[in-house]
Amino acid sequence: MLAKPGRHHRPRRKRNRPVLLARNSCDTVAVSYADMLRDALASEPFQRGILALFAELVRAQGEGPVADVGCGPGRLTAHLHSIGPDAFGIDLSPAMIDVVRQDHPGLRFEVGTMTSLDLADASLTGLLAWFSIIHVPDDELPTIFAEFHRVLRPGGVLLLAFHAGDGSQLKTEGYGGHPMNVYVHRRQPDWVAASLSACGFTVEAEMAHHPAPDVDGGFVFTHR
Repeated sequence: MLAKPGRHHRPRRKRNRPVLLARNSCDTVAVSYADMLRDALASEPFQRGILALFAELVRAQGEGPVADVGCGPGRLTAHLHSIGPDAFGIDLSPAMIDVVRQDHPGLRFEVGTMTSLDLADASLTGLLAWFSIIHVPDDELPTIFAEFHRVLRPGGVLLLAFHAGDGSQLKTEGYGGHPMNVYVHRRQPDWVAASLSACGFTVEAEMAHHPAPDVDGGFVFTHR
């Protein structure tokens, strides 16, 4: 039997439940999250220093675009752009992108998923994933790291920031008291570094940050 013109018989893609939950939760808290973090970087010297180091490493690779993947309200995209790199933002949440386009109308932002980036191979000089893998289960990280590797050019710089520690916790209430339904995963920096190495990256540094009691952040600098 012939297929009808214009129709294609493709296997239906399985919906990724963690991705859908993360998108819906981020849509719900987009405005409150943006309001809470809009000026937060001004009081975070360690974070500004880490971003400055990332920008310097990117500049050493020459000119080229830098993607802030999981950009949220775009504050780090804008900061990077202000200190040199040609940064643009990608986020899973359409509501978050609506907010960020209002806050930063002169910059480029688009809806997208880190599991399948709409970017050409070897098209980026740098990639920032700032606490944007925290809702991704361990078994999906190799797919995401492979995507990061694909879109970075040889020598391109990757900076990952994440909650450091062990275990996962279901988050049911978000910023502004809005309901959420998403897991927050914590990981040790050396485990993240080993996972990146297994995906073909060269790890340059693992760092831990303890900004407050019972609050731990991890950072891994690596390049393709």
